[in-house]
Amino acid sequence: MPTTGEKPGKGTYICKSCGQSVTLDDHTDTLPPCPKCNGTEYR
Repeated sequence: MPTTGEKPGKGTYICKSCGQSVTLDDHTDTLPPCPKCNGTEYR
């Protein structure tokens, strides 16, 4: 499961805490904390 600070690649990641989606547009983008709840784990 990807977490904040990792570079998991392009795609859309869903916060495990609140369901907010975060989209990374480039394989070098770093996964940020969730913009809604500040969660750090995604699926």
